Amino acid sequence: MIQLIGLKRDVKLEIREKFSVIQKRCEKFTKSLKEVCDEVVVISTCNRTEIYFNAKDHDDAMVNKVFDILGWDKNLKNYTFHYKSNEVIKHLMDVVCGFNSLILGEDQILAQVKEAYEIALNSKTVHRDLQRLFQIAVTCGKEFRTKSSLYKIPVSSSSIAVNESRKRGIKRFMLLGFGEVGQLAAKYILSAGFEVLYIAVRNPKVVDIEDPRVKVINFDERVENYTDVDCIISCTSAPHCVVRKNNLPQKTMTIFDLAVPRDVEEEVCNMENVTVYNIDKVSSIDDENRKKRKDIMIKNRYIVDKYIKEFSDWQKIQSISGEIVNLKKCGEKVYRKRYKTFKNKRYTKDNEKLAEVLFKSTSDAFINRAIDVLKEEQLKGSAEDCMKIIKKIFYVAE
Repeated sequence: MIQLIGLKRDVKLEIREKFSVIQKRCEKFTKSLKEVCDEVVVISTCNRTEIYFNAKDHDDAMVNKVFDILGWDKNLKNYTFHYKSNEVIKHLMDVVCGFNSLILGEDQILAQVKEAYEIALNSKTVHRDLQRLFQIAVTCGKEFRTKSSLYKIPVSSSSIAVNESRKRGIKRFMLLGFGEVGQLAAKYILSAGFEVLYIAVRNPKVVDIEDPRVKVINFDERVENYTDVDCIISCTSAPHCVVRKNNLPQKTMTIFDLAVPRDVEEEVCNMENVTVYNIDKVSSIDDENRKKRKDIMIKNRYIVDKYIKEFSDWQKIQSISGEIVNLKKCGEKVYRKRYKTFKNKRYTKDNEKLAEVLFKSTSDAFINRAIDVLKEEQLKGSAEDCMKIIKKIFYVAE
């Protein structure tokens, strides 16, 4: 059974941190979960942690196994939900299209879901049901964004952070981390006026930006350059705080902490002249395009429903896949028997007559069986339903 353990939407950042799975550990946890599940995909972003899995067991004991493997506190179980079957399908389709994001319609989640799926593929932890589900979900997300044209009004935690900075007249930035979120933030900063942008990374070679205003520095050099900026946007994947009170200068600063777990220690929030936006605060900023995105998304909801049906139909067909194989074997048996006859008699004088006999024999093998079944069902009083199926199979030419 396909299942999902995730965090409820109203869970505060302080609790979400306790469930976060550091990106570099995703593959390890995925493989560990595979030991108790048939299939598994782990999605962990700044706003969500979700474990998709396929397992025979679907009771509370199964949930406890997942908690134990991930090292989660079972006392916090009330902050999570456990979906099964159709609930999981609908949820994932909503997720890839941005319906379940804290920032409605945000444009990062599709890439994040795709990345999680690719990790599972590389780890060989998906093979049938979840593989098909995520393939359809990614296709759904792509079509939804294309047809709804949401890309024309892009929104993400990065864009909101940069726009909020501009409203404050900030032109001097420092970016901590250059993953997907960091790259987006850099893109938005570069798209308009600014004076300087420091990008602090552990490997400066990963940044390829040709702009004299951009200074790429080693991550350890960030503190000595704090005095030269008015805004810090932090989005690392570090498991610990990287922005500390005792390292910050006594000046007016705006800090955006887009990481989960948080990059900025709590004491910084109490500093005079320092304003800190964590990911929850950023997500709550009602940007001017929110209503416009919502209207567009609702209008294109039919795309989500279409792909939910596509996967549900696929599942139904899979439930009879064994019988389909048996039918093919039956056809193979009929064909082999007649082909053997043909091989033995192919040098007879009247090949045309032989072909006619063999084709007729093949046809009779199935028609006569259908007639026998129809007679049996007539005696049981079920001939009408049986006849409907027989017509669908054999009356193709009519």
